Amino acid sequence: MPQKSHLAGVGTILVRVGSCDFVDRHCFSDERTVHEVTRNSLPPNSTFEAKLLRSLILTRLAASLLLITVAFSIPSYPQTRTTRSLSEQDEAFLEDLSKRSFLFFWEQADPETGLVADRARANGVPYNKDHPSVNIASSAATGFGLTALCIASDRGWVDRKAARDRVLTTLRFYAERSPHEHGWFYHFVDRKTGERRWQSEISTIDTALLLGGVLTARQYFRRDREIVRLATLIYERVDFPWMLAANSLLLSHGWKPESGFIKHTWNHYSEHAILQLLAIGSPTHPVNRGAWQAWQRLRLTFGDYTYLTFPQAPLFVHQYSHAWVDFRNQEESWYPYTNYFENSVKATLAHREFCVSLSDKFPGYTENVWGITASDSAKGYRAWGGPPPTPDIDGTVVPCAAGGSLMFTPGISLAALKTMHERWGDRIYDHYGFVDAFNPNNGWVNPDVIGIDVGITLISAENLRTGNVWRWFMLNKEIPRAMQLAGFRKVWRGVRTTRPMRHRISQNGVFPPGEGDVYSSVHPVTFFAPSGATC
Repeated sequence: MPQKSHLAGVGTILVRVGSCDFVDRHCFSDERTVHEVTRNSLPPNSTFEAKLLRSLILTRLAASLLLITVAFSIPSYPQTRTTRSLSEQDEAFLEDLSKRSFLFFWEQADPETGLVADRARANGVPYNKDHPSVNIASSAATGFGLTALCIASDRGWVDRKAARDRVLTTLRFYAERSPHEHGWFYHFVDRKTGERRWQSEISTIDTALLLGGVLTARQYFRRDREIVRLATLIYERVDFPWMLAANSLLLSHGWKPESGFIKHTWNHYSEHAILQLLAIGSPTHPVNRGAWQAWQRLRLTFGDYTYLTFPQAPLFVHQYSHAWVDFRNQEESWYPYTNYFENSVKATLAHREFCVSLSDKFPGYTENVWGITASDSAKGYRAWGGPPPTPDIDGTVVPCAAGGSLMFTPGISLAALKTMHERWGDRIYDHYGFVDAFNPNNGWVNPDVIGIDVGITLISAENLRTGNVWRWFMLNKEIPRAMQLAGFRKVWRGVRTTRPMRHRISQNGVFPPGEGDVYSSVHPVTFFAPSGATC
């Protein structure tokens, strides 16, 4: 008698929010009968046997090709190469923007501690003594600053010894003098003393972005034993499991001495990929590699683009981790084989289209004037974004939205930045490059720049031009190891290094817990195969 194999299919659930589709995973029971024909069950007719065997072989081959076709059916978008050919005009524009951006980190760092200011006037004029941001430094901005020093040294903007001395000053401060809790650092601190300011939290993400700079410097100055020693000490001192706060896999957003751990955890896609990899790859205090699959994955469809995100996300969540982690040619080894670099490409393309869709209400948004991400506004700081739109969007344009995506979408990002520069000139482009934000609809221009926004523009430009920050950071062996533990695998020009469907169909056809993911297509896809299939 033919044997039966009961297999489970996988489909999708669509939730419509405004003009956007959100896709989530849905497993359902769908029984199918697969008849297995053995050689012994064939009639004693060699011609019939040969024809039937050929038919079975062709059927199996067709099924395998179908599986491979489906596995590769996710839309692919061009990736930037390690170096990209730019016109002389584009190179000159990026050189000027990058050098101005670097000046912020060179001039706004305290010479005794190396801590970098959270913000400054775009024209470089110091704040008045009574300004609330006087001497306020940011741990994340300092991480961008350490990386900026490596870029500037490599490009000859500053003497290598001067850059090395500033890096040493910064690392010594964090290793020997800075307040910390289990190796984690405060979000906002006094630039001269490192003491906590604004009742800020011990921040996991800001510590992670600081470590991005620390480990970049460790590799750029890898022949300097003291820099390597200090950078290693700072990283290996961080107690990642402590920040799990009794949760087995999800890291907390932070900790406060008055109230303990912040209840919010990194439980869905956001800017925290670098934090997760640093935690998994830690040689001294690692977290379980299952932490990578513990957070929720939600996909949004806007226009022609479906990508991993969360509702109303600022564009920076698709940029910050990529400043250091090279996700190009890397994908998760389970369906739908998420490539986070391509995901950020699609997120940027969708975001530009989203901004243009708002032009009826805010005509300042055009194909070459776009970008909404967390920034200053005429009414204060806003963590705005989309799609779908946050209700407080008022037509403000944030240049670092396009700037931070130079490494993903150089064509549209360069066009946007150059258009802004040509159209508004010195009104929005000053000593430290672009102001943090401006509103072309009513003429408002922010007088400030913010360190992390200047930093993501500088690093993204450098990765577009040379790929150097990716190269330096990925030389830290802990990061490739963490990616391997998390389940990433290399892909080259669309060819995976392992068979696409292997380990994806278990004995009963159900994905193992934690290995499922939401689909990148709004169309349900169902796989069926005989028991034990690995193709």
